[in-house]
Amino acid sequence: VQLQASGGGLVQPGGSLRLSCTASGFTLETYAIGWFRQAPGKEPEGISCISREDDSTFYRDSVKGRFIISKDNARNTVYLQMNSLEPEDTAVYYCAAGPTCNSPATFYSYWGRGTQVTVSS
Repeated sequence: VQLQASGGGLVQPGGSLRLSCTASGFTLETYAIGWFRQAPGKEPEGISCISREDDSTFYRDSVKGRFIISKDNARNTVYLQMNSLEPEDTAVYYCAAGPTCNSPATFYSYWGRGTQVTVSS
């Protein structure tokens, strides 16, 4: 079982990036997929999640209206479209597979390697 996150990079404030999280060894109907991030000196935080049952989506307040999570079952991939990026979005972003979108991060069984997102002019 593996998750591969990609798509990070350096972007100017107001710009966009799309992160991808590709799963192998299981299908997306098996787990909820969440995106988490950790900024330097800060605690990790969950920012978005898509459920396994009905593709319900959830967002942290700070990213609502700017980020969109989606999934492509044929590609076994979850995407996080990030728009109107702000310097405060700078962090290492991780995707993870867990039982439900309401589960705490400690319940998430599988984690991908992080991808760095830097928002700076």
